[in-house]
Amino acid sequence: MGNALRFLYGNCCKPKTQESDHGSVTAGVSALVHDLFNYENSSQVPERLSQHVASSKKAQAKWYNKLLQAWKGAKPPPKTAEQASGLIIQTLKGHPKADVEGLLRFYGLPLPYNWNEIPAAEVFPPRTEGVQYELQTYPVDAKCIADGDGLTVYVDVADPREAPHVPKAVRSAVSRRSKARASRDYRTADALQTNIADAGYGVVKGPNNEDILAKMYRIRMRGIDAPENQQLYGKEAKQELTKLLQGKSLTIGVYGEDQFGRLVGDIHCNGQFVQKTMLRKGHAWHFEKHDKRSEFKKWEKEARDARRGLWASPNPQKPWEWRKNNPRDD
Repeated sequence: MGNALRFLYGNCCKPKTQESDHGSVTAGVSALVHDLFNYENSSQVPERLSQHVASSKKAQAKWYNKLLQAWKGAKPPPKTAEQASGLIIQTLKGHPKADVEGLLRFYGLPLPYNWNEIPAAEVFPPRTEGVQYELQTYPVDAKCIADGDGLTVYVDVADPREAPHVPKAVRSAVSRRSKARASRDYRTADALQTNIADAGYGVVKGPNNEDILAKMYRIRMRGIDAPENQQLYGKEAKQELTKLLQGKSLTIGVYGEDQFGRLVGDIHCNGQFVQKTMLRKGHAWHFEKHDKRSEFKKWEKEARDARRGLWASPNPQKPWEWRKNNPRDD
């Protein structure tokens, strides 16, 4: 009993160096797995949790029993901070909101902007047919969102998919950049930063404000086509996608590459299937030529019938038709 949880803890979720209660969100997920593993073997809840919640130890034990069963039943189990947060919220639905928030803060996990926006069926993204692999990203910077269906993301090079492929020249440039910044040689540091970016990598800030090397990927969302930024309603579509993704880690199911070298994928964030949200709110068209999923057509029709978003216009121009007369350079 508990072999799956024990394997997860022992092989991929051992807690990393932590600060305050549990430090970074990555360490928080690891710490949660550790505490569930410990509860399964000892029936004990974390001692310091009572500093964050009002409920009794007996009530806390009931939470951990529910969370343990929910974690074991999740297929697949949570991998990101957002997924772990979603599992806690759904499992402890009906319990005092302040206690659930306290539990999330104890593990350094994100609180939702809207407690009603995390449907249980979508906390864990399903592995759709055709998906070749998944990416787990760092939180998205608003500056990295290009338009209503495209963005740039960064993935930890410590990921097993990435680690073997990082060029030595890139790792060397990161080290030299750090030394240049320490000596206030910002000209050299900026030149090295450019070299790192040209190689397809970036330096992002970690939970302790440390520099972390990350692989950069350009993403094109599969199955939808938002108005271009220069089109009517293009800016609104970009603003909505920014609102959905800014500051959040993503799970991206990758199908392949497009003609511009972008990865084409499904995006899941905070329990939401992002393409679904964009279509239902009227911020994008169903790109049926490249994706035949019937649910996409249904979600677009919902927005059309309700005249939401771009459908408030009597005759919105299809973005692929707009592009015929306005070819892009990339």
